[in-house]
Amino acid sequence: MILEPSTRQKKLADKLDAYYFSLANVDTLSEKEQQKLYKEIASTIEKLETEKEKAEEWERFLSESTDELRSRMKDTINSNKKGFIIPRAPANGTIDYREEKAHHFARGLNGYKLFIIFFVGSFAGVIIELLWCFVRHGYFESRTGLVYGPFNPVYGIGAFCLTAVLYKYRNRSAFYSFIGGFVTGSVVEYACSFFQEMLFGSTSWDYSNIPLNLNGRICLLYSIFWGFLGVFWIKSVYPRFSVWVLKIPNRIGKVLVWILLVFLIFDCVVSAFAVFRWSERGKGKTAANTVEGFLDTRFPDERMEKIYPNMEFDSDLE
Repeated sequence: MILEPSTRQKKLADKLDAYYFSLANVDTLSEKEQQKLYKEIASTIEKLETEKEKAEEWERFLSESTDELRSRMKDTINSNKKGFIIPRAPANGTIDYREEKAHHFARGLNGYKLFIIFFVGSFAGVIIELLWCFVRHGYFESRTGLVYGPFNPVYGIGAFCLTAVLYKYRNRSAFYSFIGGFVTGSVVEYACSFFQEMLFGSTSWDYSNIPLNLNGRICLLYSIFWGFLGVFWIKSVYPRFSVWVLKIPNRIGKVLVWILLVFLIFDCVVSAFAVFRWSERGKGKTAANTVEGFLDTRFPDERMEKIYPNMEFDSDLE
C-alpha cells in the first residue's frame, strides 16, 4: 500500500518533532545516548537529501512532460486548421512518425538532413537578403559568400546550428525555441564575424552604431530577431522542409547529398583563396606562382567587388 503524501508528511513531521525535543533536552541524555541520537539524525538528513533530489527530478520530469504534451496537442490542433493562404505546417510529432515509418535516409537529425539544411539555408538566405535589399533600398546587391553560385555559408551555418540546437525542443513550447534561437544566433553571428576578421582581415557587418552591441559583431536588437527566427524556424519552416525532404527517394537522396557536398567544399576552398588574393592585391603583392596568377585572372578586383560589395579589409577601415 502506497501512503498518501499528506500521511508521509505527517509521519515525517512527528519524527522531526521528536528529534527537536531530544535536541532541546540533550543535556538529560548520557554521552552514549547523545551519540546514538546524532547518528540517527545524520542518517535521517542523508535520507531527506536523497528524497529531495528525487522530488526535484520528478518535478522536472512532470514540468517537461506537461509542457511537451500541451505543446504537441497545440501544434496538432494548429496543423489541422485551415490556412488562410498557405497551408498550415504539420506538427513536428507527425513528421517524426512519418520519418520513422518510412525509414527515410534523412530521418531524425542525422548528417544527411543537417547537410541538406545547411545547403538550402545557404541558398535561401541569399535570396531573402536580395529581396530585402531591393525592398529596403530599391536595388539588388549581391549577398553571396562564395564565388560560384548564390550561396552564403553564414546562412547555412545559422540554419544548421538553429536546427541542431532547437531540434530537441521541437515539441516543446515556443519559449524554449525563442531562448535557443536568441543564444544560438548571437553566438553564430559573433563567431562568423570574429573568424572572418581573424582569417581574412575583413568584415561584412558592423553594429557599432546600434545600441547594446558587443564589439560591433552582435547587438540586442538582432539577437531578439534571432529569437523570433528560432521559433519560426523550428515550428513553421522545419516541419515544412522535412515534408519536402521526405519526398526525396533514399537512393537518389544519398547520392545527391554527396555530390553537393563535394561541390560546396570545392566552392569554399576556391572562394577562400580568391578572397585571400584579393586582400593581398590590396597590399600591392603580385602573384608569386601559377595558382595566384590564375586567381588574379579569374577573380579580378572588379568581379570580387560585385560578389562581396560590403566586404571591407583592415586597410580600408584605416
